[in-house]
Amino acid sequence: MDSFPTAVGSDDAMLWTIVVGVVMVLGLMGVVLPVLPGLLLIWAAALFYGLMVGFGTLGWAVLGLLSVLVLAGIVKGVVIPRRAAAASGASGWAQLGAVVGGVIGFFVIPVLGLILGALAGLLAVEYLLKGDWNEALVAVRGTARGFGISVVIDLILGMIMIVAWSVWAASVLF
Repeated sequence: MDSFPTAVGSDDAMLWTIVVGVVMVLGLMGVVLPVLPGLLLIWAAALFYGLMVGFGTLGWAVLGLLSVLVLAGIVKGVVIPRRAAAASGASGWAQLGAVVGGVIGFFVIPVLGLILGALAGLLAVEYLLKGDWNEALVAVRGTARGFGISVVIDLILGMIMIVAWSVWAASVLF
């Protein structure tokens, strides 16, 4: 008995296409609201889709592309904000403060707490190290700009991922 079908009827394929499409849109929303794992959720939905309707050549190619894009998004999510923080004068300690503040903020203020906590942690540590609010604020602005750029890139990557999956889903349905 197969636990994952390799071919499904058109009704089942339509159902899985709708379900996965909704999950992917939630993943795209997760790029902006850091409650859902954004790009990773889109990738996992595509994997699930393949397990439910079968991959075929196009499915494997799309999943490979999505894998590359999600990995690029993960690397970019670390590199861009960190470079922006360093370019704006944020010390390594302040960047660590941003990580700690983000984790605390995530649990204290759902949804926006991750971002607000990270920026507050960076501001607090940078001020403690330099004793100058203006320098600390410059570091926070630069880091916030880096996060903003990172989110825009994630949105673009997420949309590309969904379009690629849509081509695959269309080939399954039609």
